[in-house]
Amino acid sequence: MTVAVADDPKALVEKKFGGKKVMLRADLVEFRAGGEVVRGGGAVLVLAPEVGWKGLLPGQEVVFRARVSGAWRADLTVAVLRADGPPIAVGAAPWWQRAAGRVREDFAGAAQRALPGDAAGLLPGLVIGDTSRLPERVRENFKETDLAHLTAVSGANITILLGAVVVSMRALTVDPRVGAVAAGIALALFVILARPSPSVLRAAVMGAVALLALCTGRRKQALPALCTAIIGLLAWSPQLAVDAGFALSVLATAGLIVLAPGWSDWLRAHGWWRVPADAFAVAAAAFVVTTPVVIAITGHLSLVAIGVNVLVEPVIAPITVLGAIGAVLACCWAPLGELVLFCTAPPLWWLLTVADHAAELGASVTLPTGIRSGVIAAVLCALLIAGLRPRPQRVDVPP
Repeated sequence: MTVAVADDPKALVEKKFGGKKVMLRADLVEFRAGGEVVRGGGAVLVLAPEVGWKGLLPGQEVVFRARVSGAWRADLTVAVLRADGPPIAVGAAPWWQRAAGRVREDFAGAAQRALPGDAAGLLPGLVIGDTSRLPERVRENFKETDLAHLTAVSGANITILLGAVVVSMRALTVDPRVGAVAAGIALALFVILARPSPSVLRAAVMGAVALLALCTGRRKQALPALCTAIIGLLAWSPQLAVDAGFALSVLATAGLIVLAPGWSDWLRAHGWWRVPADAFAVAAAAFVVTTPVVIAITGHLSLVAIGVNVLVEPVIAPITVLGAIGAVLACCWAPLGELVLFCTAPPLWWLLTVADHAAELGASVTLPTGIRSGVIAAVLCALLIAGLRPRPQRVDVPP
């Protein structure tokens, strides 16, 4: 087989697959069976031993012997390739992927030196989606409490980082056009650092749309922008049409734009302060609109998801911003980068503590998976949204 690596190798759990193995997504270039050489294409999933595969970078072409089996998921993956051993030959990665890989390694190393074990493994996942060092216990706690979205590059990461750039430019009284250029450069650099896979590009677009909604406060502009982004992303990368992450991201962004502002206003009208009202509205809107897809795919429903997300929401922004600054500084001057990353220890402790205690509650329900369960959940969520819709105030007009 000859394939082009499309994403970083991810470690697999040993008890399920036997021995230390990695999984990576790749694009098929050609395959040889006997004396016949066939040039083809399509997405493939590679299962391989850790030796010789762990350090591969996206963009590298790899030649190896493998056994072929059918695809696991109902997406555009054409086959699963089980490598017999280390690669026979490995090509060079593009220079920008090598640079991004160096930054990621320096960042992870600085985090290991500046933070305790669980926090050091979690921080790269929160900032750039690098979960290669995330402890399995933390991973399971996050899944149990519906916090797993924090360890993948999402629109929330992009919104926070772009928001920090925009606020900084405004504080420096920089021309808005210069601020927009700076935000665009920051977005491009982040996409390269987090790997320009379809999921990351999807998160970048969704984050930009969410930031537009937050900055302008005009849902009538943000919703057409979201629809345009969806059409553009599907035209550029059709495989997103069968990507669950894409559906969840679109739904969460739509909930932020359509539902969260009205719910926040209703809560504030009933005595809530602005900050907790906004936090609860955002968490509740994202939970309600994504629940049908989550149930259809995983059959998992957390009963504490909204509360847990509200509790950890205040620390996500400082972790993301400080982590991004620390990642840049770690490449230039490691001691200064480690000092900045050390400042993330208290919010990371809070995040890990909330996830740990919430997981111990065992407040989750296992439901049947499949389309039927998803449709039933969607109907119930639609009724809930309709019931929670703020009613217009009646005004008595004197005769």
